[in-house]
Amino acid sequence: MHSESAAHLDAWQHDHRFGLHRRKSAESRTKLVVGITLATMVGEIVAGLAFGSMALLADGLHMGSHALALGISALAYVWMRRRAGDAAFTFGTGKIAALGGYTGAMLLLVPVAFMVWESTLKLITPVEIAYGPALAVAVAGLVINAVCAVILSRGGHDHGHDHGHSHDHGHAHAHQPQESQAHESEDLNLRSALVHVMADALTSVLAIAALLGGRFYGWSWLDPVMGLVGAAVIVVWARGLIFGSGRVLLDFAAPEDIREKIRRVIETDSDARLADLHVWSIGPGIYAAALSLVTHQPQEPDHYKRLLPKSLGVRHVTVEVHACPDAAA
Repeated sequence: MHSESAAHLDAWQHDHRFGLHRRKSAESRTKLVVGITLATMVGEIVAGLAFGSMALLADGLHMGSHALALGISALAYVWMRRRAGDAAFTFGTGKIAALGGYTGAMLLLVPVAFMVWESTLKLITPVEIAYGPALAVAVAGLVINAVCAVILSRGGHDHGHDHGHSHDHGHAHAHQPQESQAHESEDLNLRSALVHVMADALTSVLAIAALLGGRFYGWSWLDPVMGLVGAAVIVVWARGLIFGSGRVLLDFAAPEDIREKIRRVIETDSDARLADLHVWSIGPGIYAAALSLVTHQPQEPDHYKRLLPKSLGVRHVTVEVHACPDAAA
């Protein structure tokens, strides 16, 4: 009897995958960058050992930490996709992207600490620099990171189509058939991978400038100063990524413009007024919303859900409808 009742509810039940079970182009591009980084790491370590170059060996080991951070981003995509249908995730696996972004941002601070320490020591006690090999390593690193940055930033938007049903019992949960608005600018996991690549490219640019200044003008102090400048810039980038991903992980309210658009479309329908509104991110460009509204002319919850523009990316909606008996309200 219980199984028959459950079967009758199928038309109103839905999953919470939100299209995240489909492989995204960002995942493939991140994996490609991980492969390039690992190949570069192995090549530099082997060359450093073969030719006795500490510069090559050091950069190879640095690329190893870089590969680890990028590998975490790739793993986050795989985990998010493979567990997309797991009912243990109340609102789907979209926040794994934010978790990957947060972890990547924290890992950015590890080389920053090393950069500050080494730069400070070199300012206090200058050391002789082998400008030729160091310049070659810096230029090679810049080229590789430029290629990786292009790979990560190229490609179109990933779209998914999910269809669901609503519950018309005063409280309603809906998955409207609409395109996913998971724009890559909102994908904190991809942003983390790109920031790692850009941070590495920045250090290469600053290193090249410092090495050229030291080689042709004798400004040996420029190398550690550029190291400190690079560390400061990376801290700013990491801070932005930490705050952005942290807001998602802690269920901060969605951007004001999204909340205002929801309020506007609901309150321009008849005499409806929102008594309570909560909107929060549950994935890259994917939002959940809980609305409580009061009106003299109550409609079915589906009516209000259909008012929400698809472009907002609100994929999971809960609606409470209250009839207001007070004519003066």
